[in-house]
Amino acid sequence: MKIALDAMGGDLGPPSLVAGAVMALRDYRHISKLFLVGDSARIEAELKKHGCNDSRIEITHATQVVDMSDRAWSAVRRKKDSSVSRAFDLVKRGQADAVVSAGHTGAAVAAGTIKLRTLPGIDRPGIAAVLPTETNVFVLIDAGANIDARPEHLLQYAFMGSVYSRHVLHYKNPTVGLVSLGDEDVKGTELTKEVFKMLKPSSLNFIGNIEGRHLFENPVEVVVCDGFVGNVILKTCESIAVAMFKWLKHELMRTPMRKAGAFLAKNAIGTIKAKTNYEEYGGSPLLGVNGICIIAHGASTPLAIRNALRVATESIEQQVNPHIVEEIRRYHETTAHLEPALS
Repeated sequence: MKIALDAMGGDLGPPSLVAGAVMALRDYRHISKLFLVGDSARIEAELKKHGCNDSRIEITHATQVVDMSDRAWSAVRRKKDSSVSRAFDLVKRGQADAVVSAGHTGAAVAAGTIKLRTLPGIDRPGIAAVLPTETNVFVLIDAGANIDARPEHLLQYAFMGSVYSRHVLHYKNPTVGLVSLGDEDVKGTELTKEVFKMLKPSSLNFIGNIEGRHLFENPVEVVVCDGFVGNVILKTCESIAVAMFKWLKHELMRTPMRKAGAFLAKNAIGTIKAKTNYEEYGGSPLLGVNGICIIAHGASTPLAIRNALRVATESIEQQVNPHIVEEIRRYHETTAHLEPALS
């Protein structure tokens, strides 16, 4: 397995990214080549700090970085020697099997769409974030790739999320829910009401609308929404998880009795904390591009990068894209709802 890591993206920069890469190479021997893409001098300096001279590492020099203030699509076209662009070039040329980036999400989406193109039958790619429930996990798609979605985009997200849920998360017949402000099919925006009409007669295991309060209370395996709503849900969940543990810690430390109770419950608290920790999930696949791209959190720690590289290896192993193409092809054979021509 050959993976290209954007070694300049993310809030913490090369120190965190290179440290995560070193961890991944130690833990995942099936990574045969890891391209570290970015400023070669800075990357070499970080590798030296870790005493790492692993022969599987290959540094690909890039002179530019897409900043968070840059406009995604124009930055990809203008900064042709950016680390994220060069990483996608490696996949485009067949030198790498996947890209991992913790940098500008929009730039990664743009680079993937421009350089790799979308799969046959897919108009726009979507980010498939995996979120925990009390007993399992579910896929939220789209988590931020496409904020101006059309009905056919959400229909495609439902198919892609279902395929990912089935082949990677191993749900036999994943249930699909559409985010709306009420269970009834007459509720929602014009977008969601149109998507509902398209999902209902499809071959997917569509159970109908799902409200935000039911995401964790009575979860489905695939939650479908546009990128704006999905990103708000994702960021809100992250914020609540952090806040809840801060509040819990504050209250548990107030009295000796509570401290004793906290000690007795520390294993249970630790399990829940790990379940809600983004670092454990690593990154989210950008589904719909003709290649493999894992979008990692902007504040990714070395552990998060290590796990993002793990997600990349899993995506390479499972080969989700051919299954997506086949599902969309079958849909086209039975309905005319989707317009994109299949090649």
